[in-house]
Amino acid sequence: MKLNVTAFALAAGLFWGAAIFIMSSANLVWPTYGSAFLDVVSSMYPGYLPGAGVSSVVIATIYALVDGVASGALFAWLYNAIARRRAPSA
Repeated sequence: MKLNVTAFALAAGLFWGAAIFIMSSANLVWPTYGSAFLDVVSSMYPGYLPGAGVSSVVIATIYALVDGVASGALFAWLYNAIARRRAPSA
């Protein structure tokens, strides 16, 4: 089985972007919600400060979209490369 790299990358980017958007938005409403996780996220994404406002949520979401697309593309490419090498000879 071969993965479509573009489709997988877009799906991963949308998933990770939505996860970060939901977590950071919830943190604006309930300041203790996900604070430990968002502290880790803020250490990876420059300019993002948990609970700092809507602009910070947008910054984190954009970073997460790009990060998810790049990671998804790398994962799908690596999977295809390994699957191709391990495929049984017909």
